[in-house]
Amino acid sequence: MDLHLAGLTALVTGGSKGIGRAVAEGLAAEGVDLHLAARTESDLEEARDAITGAHQVAVQTHAVDLSDAAARARLIDRVGDVDIVINNAGAIPGGGIEQIDDETWRAAWDLKVFGYINMTRAYYARMKERAKDEATTGGVIINVAGIAGTLSMPGYIAGSSGNAALIAFSRSLGEESITQGVRVLSVNPGPTLTERLIYLTKLRAERQLGDAARWEELDDYRLGRAAEPEEVAHLVVFLASHRASYMSGVSVDVG
Repeated sequence: MDLHLAGLTALVTGGSKGIGRAVAEGLAAEGVDLHLAARTESDLEEARDAITGAHQVAVQTHAVDLSDAAARARLIDRVGDVDIVINNAGAIPGGGIEQIDDETWRAAWDLKVFGYINMTRAYYARMKERAKDEATTGGVIINVAGIAGTLSMPGYIAGSSGNAALIAFSRSLGEESITQGVRVLSVNPGPTLTERLIYLTKLRAERQLGDAARWEELDDYRLGRAAEPEEVAHLVVFLASHRASYMSGVSVDVG
């Protein structure tokens, strides 16, 4: 299926590892030029080299702390206009209300919740203006939140409530944005085999089994395994494409 993505440009935050890296590779396979943003330059360089070695696309990397408002502004100035924004950077710590202190909670939300919101705010304004001057749509913004936002998870309270906020934000803006030529959606992965999942499972193993090293014993997924990052990426790439042009303000669970 031709997704009509070839020749477009995308910004993927958290694009050096896990789901973000898989999304970047999926977009590159469709002919999309990339800007990858993450904290660690060496991880970004490795991702860039792998992607450009496999696909004939341009990849630029940006080592940046997206929880810092000034750093976000500099990133947006460097990147400029793009057709697709994938907000994916952020890892909210696991733990209950008594384990997550105020400083930890705020730092996590500065990166993921407010990071997503402010990146969306900036690029929505740019895309909306571009849509006024072009025959095509202004662009697509996809917020990779998490299925915890649709569940009651007292042991992951900061992440569950943060993801719920992002889902509501994406739905609310996406309902209006499509009338301005911009689509906004959220994708909510369930358990996905990333470094993040292993970290959270180790926390659960510590609580339930008294030993974080026994995390692999908590293999209680319905299909007997976690999702692969590529299985999430396939959906994100489709939603970013012309084939999903009638979809905005939609939240899609992967689970």
